[in-house]
Amino acid sequence: MPDDHATFPKSGRPKPSLATRLSHAGRAGTHVHGFVNPPVHRGSTVLYPDMATRAAMGNARFEQAMVYGVLGGPTHHALEDVVAEIEGGTRCQIVSSGLAAVTTPLLAYLSAGDHCLMPDAVYGPARGFCDGLLARMGVETTYYDPCIGADALSALFRPNTKVLYTESPGSHTFEVQDVPALAAVAHARGAKVLMDNTWGIHFFQPFLHGVDVSIQALTKYVVGHSDVLLGSMTTNSVEDWEIVRGTTLALGQYASPDDCWLALRGARTMAVRMQRQMQSALTVARWLEGRHEVKQVLYPALPGAPGHEIWKRDFTGACSLFGVVFQPGYSEASVHGMTEALELFGMGASWGGFESLALPTSVTRTAGSGDFGGQLLRLHVGLEDPGDLIADLEAAFPRLQANSVP
Repeated sequence: MPDDHATFPKSGRPKPSLATRLSHAGRAGTHVHGFVNPPVHRGSTVLYPDMATRAAMGNARFEQAMVYGVLGGPTHHALEDVVAEIEGGTRCQIVSSGLAAVTTPLLAYLSAGDHCLMPDAVYGPARGFCDGLLARMGVETTYYDPCIGADALSALFRPNTKVLYTESPGSHTFEVQDVPALAAVAHARGAKVLMDNTWGIHFFQPFLHGVDVSIQALTKYVVGHSDVLLGSMTTNSVEDWEIVRGTTLALGQYASPDDCWLALRGARTMAVRMQRQMQSALTVARWLEGRHEVKQVLYPALPGAPGHEIWKRDFTGACSLFGVVFQPGYSEASVHGMTEALELFGMGASWGGFESLALPTSVTRTAGSGDFGGQLLRLHVGLEDPGDLIADLEAAFPRLQANSVP
């Protein structure tokens, strides 16, 4: 990391908590004259004092060097340092969206004739990318049950399997994968392990569990205000970072420095927001568990929920996104009616912001997973008072009953 960005620990002191590190990382420091936050650096052309400097920068294209605007500047580098701090990695690359953070490392490690393993619960646009562009490139994808064991996963590997992709928990149905066990299988066969860690964000430390490239939709909790699209790819080795960074540059992937600056601002309060939202989500989820209309709450942080034991082993907390499975007999139209009756929950496809969201959801599965026995609703709990959110849900439940199937 650059010397002008705060790093930890210093002076032999114990490493501060995440909240403290987020308040200080990616900025000049407390004993530097000037404004607290780094400025926005916009630009395309970079000027040099002499040709020797230009040559040095050109030779450092995989470092945080300023050569041309598309390679990034100080604002990008500050955010990259913060995200690496969050995930426990050494290098980070910022891109324009969460989907770009999914597709770029897949393109980095896969070529024509290769094989990729993807969890059946994977984010829909990632499935679309595999079935569309990767298939046209000659890359074959096999979808596996996200709760598969190491032995069964091993049987799916081929000599040309280059990537094992994980998403834990799944962002619609919240299956928790045994990432360390699956990663061990992949590494024994020379495959790279990619993980969408957006739900886990800092509650799951990917590089302590065998992940090679950690993917984040910074759009969610890092930005935190539902007004910026950004993605990140973090690695723990220079070799992996150079592969991902090189592919990013080859694709011309770029993120606006203004958006990076807004993400830096959001990151300062992320720890306290996520702690509050986790507690509120637990309150709402526990209340939903007691409703007779609800068959199951898909929230790994709840004792007894699917994946809870692995979550308890590998995670230090939970974000505020979870699913609800209704009892058999309620129709899709009934769930839609209940959702439309909510006043505090907006109907939207994103999550991680300050506002609560509700979204009826269906799943596309090809590996035999995902039979939940009832209609699905995904909830994101924001910063509203959880008592008010519960009252909103309670007022909307009669719409579900009125439209139930006999």
